[in-house]
Amino acid sequence: MIVVGERINSSRKAIAPAIVARDKHFIGQEALNQIAAGASYIDVNCGTLLAEEPECLEWLVKTVQDVTGGGLCSLDSPNPLALERALKVHQGKPLVNSITGERERLAAILPLVRDYKTSIVALAMDDNGMPETAEERFQIAANLVGELTKAGVELADIYLDPMVRPVSTGGHYGRVVFETIQKINREFPGIHTICGLSNISFGLPARKLINHTFLIMAMMAGLDSAILDPLDKRLASLLKAAEVLLERDEYALNYIAAFREEKLEF
Repeated sequence: MIVVGERINSSRKAIAPAIVARDKHFIGQEALNQIAAGASYIDVNCGTLLAEEPECLEWLVKTVQDVTGGGLCSLDSPNPLALERALKVHQGKPLVNSITGERERLAAILPLVRDYKTSIVALAMDDNGMPETAEERFQIAANLVGELTKAGVELADIYLDPMVRPVSTGGHYGRVVFETIQKINREFPGIHTICGLSNISFGLPARKLINHTFLIMAMMAGLDSAILDPLDKRLASLLKAAEVLLERDEYALNYIAAFREEKLEF
């Protein structure tokens, strides 16, 4: 499972002041903790800082990579100016989060993906908004794949996000995600599917219970990447167990290693 660690986000109360104060130690430790917990990418998001976002995103990339030795970042911004500043200082291939089928956003972000040869998260929405059905979402995803591959992006560098909506507002929204993931994997072997977890449980009590169950069910549908908190030990433990049951962990070696390192909660 490709895990994108979500903790360095200026919408979190502890993170925004640390970014504004340029607290390298605090941000660096957040990155190291997520890497130690199994994150493949460190998401960096400072979108709430608005006018300061380009400068702050560049600083975040430098700070994270100073402590991770050039570890991969997920550059989480719709702002092309912020993305380009971050891309100029990023070492290795980053994951840009994200592009959509919206014509203006596609035109602004696609040249950066092409020129800097990045991986890219592509959201299944367009100028008409977020569609209701799996078929509509798949069609947008397929159009995005066409645009991206035409620009030279390999399928292995595309992470399609089926878009998660709260089941509190529509009981079918979980099923729609699972069906969209299945359609994508059937039509585009070798491509990645990715999503965040928190939207699914919005408005409900005991949200972690919904989030955790949703992740396992999405993995069963074929999800191979997720944006989550790798320091959530219960969630990480369930993920490891699911990988064993889905034949993604040969001889359960990763699961056994996590047990020996006392990383499992049971």
